[in-house]
Amino acid sequence: MTQEAEPKSARVVVADDQTVVREGIVMLLGLLPGIEVVGAAGDGEEAVALVAGLAPDVVLMDLRMPRCDGVEATRRIRAEHPATQVVVLTTFADDESLFPALEAGARGYLTKDAGGDEIVRAVHSVLSGDAGLSPGIQRRLLERLAQTGPAPAAPSEPPDGLTAREMEVLLLIAEGLSNPEIARRLHVSTATVKTHINNLFTKTGLKDRAQAVRYAYAKGLVRPPAG
Repeated sequence: MTQEAEPKSARVVVADDQTVVREGIVMLLGLLPGIEVVGAAGDGEEAVALVAGLAPDVVLMDLRMPRCDGVEATRRIRAEHPATQVVVLTTFADDESLFPALEAGARGYLTKDAGGDEIVRAVHSVLSGDAGLSPGIQRRLLERLAQTGPAPAAPSEPPDGLTAREMEVLLLIAEGLSNPEIARRLHVSTATVKTHINNLFTKTGLKDRAQAVRYAYAKGLVRPPAG
């Protein structure tokens, strides 16, 4: 009987300017399955350099650091090394921290009270294209968009040549559902959901789920939650 190969470990860089916190995170990750820590940075500038040299799968990024903060480091990493994903791991959950990080290209956002299992899930989620945006974060994203003015009227037909099923997937992304949750809702496989997401991203020019939420609102496909 052939034994299944174990899934490949995610190669991770940790960026945090507080030495005790950084070393603690590295120690914790070293105990978790499916994670291999390949480097640790004390600021954003060092994080960008480590990504250039090590090509990790994911950076766990603190936000408030000297020399180059986490938002700018995220922006540079996503622009210069698009194969590396960024998951924010920070003390701060306020809008002034959250939204700039997402706009810079972060695919996940955790606070430092997250448990080890939650960190592992976030790392592997971003690697599978299933960003770690909780429904609560999606709600705040829509609320922020709503502040810019009234939502446009819904289009009479799907925009950008989207099929009806791709529209369904887009709306479920905007609800905050993960790929497996979408698959269960639509009674299809997760692989099929990923195919639909790839197709709708190609047609619309979107790169991630945060952009998909903004797109759904901008096109009038969803309405912001009532205040």
